[in-house]
Amino acid sequence: MAQTVFTPSLEAMKHVKAENGVILTKPFLDVCKQILPVLDKFGGAMAIVKSDIGGNITRLENKYTSEPSKYEHLYSMVQEEVQNKTAKGSSSCTNGLLWLTRAMDFLVELFRNLLEHPDWTMGQSCTDSYTKTLKKFHGWLASSSFTVAMKLAPNREKFMEVISGTGDINADIEKFCTTFSPFLKENHNFLASVGLDDLKAS
Repeated sequence: MAQTVFTPSLEAMKHVKAENGVILTKPFLDVCKQILPVLDKFGGAMAIVKSDIGGNITRLENKYTSEPSKYEHLYSMVQEEVQNKTAKGSSSCTNGLLWLTRAMDFLVELFRNLLEHPDWTMGQSCTDSYTKTLKKFHGWLASSSFTVAMKLAPNREKFMEVISGTGDINADIEKFCTTFSPFLKENHNFLASVGLDDLKAS
């Protein structure tokens, strides 16, 4: 079967929601995990993003595995922290979900740019998506580190070739952005409903 680097995550997305429409913890985290190999193809440019995403996935996974039936639904850990007034802590699962969702916003925006602006360099695509998503939540230090990392962005043609595999990469990117975005939007709406969607980096 023809496959691109997005094939595993597209497959995993089919299982993110339960029949009643709620987002399930493990399947959502599995989709995020499947994106990590795509980031490897960026080389050093995405090292910060990758370790950030990996750390937040691990934090949420550890909470989930501590009591899978209790934390089967993604938002249950946030609701618990809100009740316990620990949601705003820097090591909270709420914080982990918020930054994981923001990092995924950045990636969706980046892949959308690669699709819609074939004349842009990889650096342009990265900077534009960063400005639209993560930048407003980052302090000076994070912002500077990011700007430096983007200078390591790979050559666009080479990158597209590497991620294409044997499949139709443009179709898969389109499918990835279209299918994944609504889950991210739902996360933001939920976090906003408990007043936690606008936390900034310290």
